[in-house]
Amino acid sequence: MNDLSALPAEFLWGAATAAYQIEGAVAEDGRAPSIWDTFSHTPGKTAGGDTGDTACDHYHRWPEDIGIMRELGLDAYRFSIAWPRVLPQGDGPVNAPGLAFYDRLVDGLLEAGITPYPTLYHWDLPQALQDRGGWPARETALRFGEYAAVVAEALGDRVTDWATLNEPLCSAWIGHLDGVMAPGLTDLTAAVRASYHLHLGHGLAVQAIRAANPHARVGIVNNLSPSEPATDRPEDHAAALRADGHVNRWWLDPIHGRGYPQDMLDLYGVDLPVRAGDLETIAVPLDWLGVNYYFRDVVADHPTGGVPYTRQVPTPGAHLTAMGWEVHADGLEQLLVRLTEEYGARRLIVTENGSAYRDTVGPDGQVHDPERSAYLEEHLAACARAVRRGAPLAGYFAWSLLDNFEWAYGYDKRFGLVHVDYPTQKRTVKGSGRRYADIIAAHRLRAQRAA
Repeated sequence: MNDLSALPAEFLWGAATAAYQIEGAVAEDGRAPSIWDTFSHTPGKTAGGDTGDTACDHYHRWPEDIGIMRELGLDAYRFSIAWPRVLPQGDGPVNAPGLAFYDRLVDGLLEAGITPYPTLYHWDLPQALQDRGGWPARETALRFGEYAAVVAEALGDRVTDWATLNEPLCSAWIGHLDGVMAPGLTDLTAAVRASYHLHLGHGLAVQAIRAANPHARVGIVNNLSPSEPATDRPEDHAAALRADGHVNRWWLDPIHGRGYPQDMLDLYGVDLPVRAGDLETIAVPLDWLGVNYYFRDVVADHPTGGVPYTRQVPTPGAHLTAMGWEVHADGLEQLLVRLTEEYGARRLIVTENGSAYRDTVGPDGQVHDPERSAYLEEHLAACARAVRRGAPLAGYFAWSLLDNFEWAYGYDKRFGLVHVDYPTQKRTVKGSGRRYADIIAAHRLRAQRAA
């Protein structure tokens, strides 16, 4: 067993999900379409033509899912709030039945002794706002701040811990540059402007949450990857620096008051729509920083490719998940230490970390997934090593609580600690879920004995 004794006694153990991936009920109780409803219903955009129309039916089955969280021994649950469920047009009148769902969910979590960690935006922009320009337009950032105020006013009497955005890199780069996520654009100018307005919306949301609850603890969630050159060639070292700028520094520097990295501004060649006071709003101090980690980037120079002119290079002999991602736990340790030493992080949380494998229910009715259990153990050990090196790591959220709609991959990829049989919606805790529960229980016992 890997040594986790360095993790603090008050370490937060959780699991994470996202609204469009699990809720279903896309047309119930006043919810309007999001860009993901539009994208997933566009032929050829998702594997098998899958959509989030039903997903895990969490909208109706949330009490059962909270029961599973209790069975696993979770301290906290990270979920996202669907903007088009609360404000169907992106602004205007509040949809009371939609907001009431999150009211019930928060109360149910608290009754179960589980701390709610809502994320305000996990990629499901109201289609009505997309029709008015989407994230490349400044208006969307302003509307996001207003939406944050609505939700914080409604839930802030019970919710203390908030995240503004989940993985803005995916919203901007994958959704507006690569075109393989909603809204499916391939426009560098739109992508850069979207990245800027996502940051601005984040800052406005932090201010709105704190106005509603001065004691709130607010953070942002970035997906980060260490970038390494594939060879010792100077061109590949330069490529790794560009990859680091594109994946890491572009998203970290502005929120830490450093502005946008000049080398990337030069590379993109797109003027940012900065107005007076924007950069200060973007850099509003945070209470914690969320880290989503799945893989490292090993890159080579690729001058004829798209921005940032790099290509991924497979690592010979590497163990790969069903996503084709290399399992490299050391990368998580590396990131946590870098955020501590280079960015002065005061409180870090691993807000997503997990692996997809081809799980099946066996003849015994169980799901045996030893690879995922090993993945959990290796990455938690990396967390412990980072703590020994001074990282102020406060918690870990496994991705994901449930198998779910995995965006453009549809239902083919399973990340859950809990298996979902989609036709029947039957939940089965996997072997990895039980292993996670054992790790949590052992940590609590160790903390009690040390007290």
